[in-house]
Amino acid sequence: MSAMPYPNPQAVFQQQYESVRRDEVVGVLLAFFLGGFGLHHFYLGRVGLGILYCCLSWTPIPWILGFIECFFMPGRVRMYNAVQAAGLAAALGIGIPGYTAYPGWVAPGAPVYPQPIHVSVMTGLPAEGAASETTLVACGNCRQTNASGARFCSGCGTQLA
Repeated sequence: MSAMPYPNPQAVFQQQYESVRRDEVVGVLLAFFLGGFGLHHFYLGRVGLGILYCCLSWTPIPWILGFIECFFMPGRVRMYNAVQAAGLAAALGIGIPGYTAYPGWVAPGAPVYPQPIHVSVMTGLPAEGAASETTLVACGNCRQTNASGARFCSGCGTQLA
């Protein structure tokens, strides 16, 4: 029997996320000073655009685009970090810790999948005699109603039980 305890999934997430996350300031500086060579694209894993910028670096076009793109780099770096966090969380089978502002993401300690609420709805008028009962499933996270066979919420994307 091992003396090492099983690692906490949130701790593993934080450790792996810190190793893959990118810094916004570095992205802006790369785009501003070395944008003509496409280093800011290599920094975010866009190898194809980086190679294109390198091939055209003798013209002023990538230098002008690099200067313009330095203003968009903070948003691109945040998007890259969000994609990396979502991928790591999905691989670990946990919700993304600490992102409570986005629907479908849960804070540490909260259940990973909220419990759905089942609702029965009568369709048609009872006087017609052709009334049928439809079961809807409300998401426990955003309260969006979904069809009974749905596996994921159409509003926030969380998995329904």
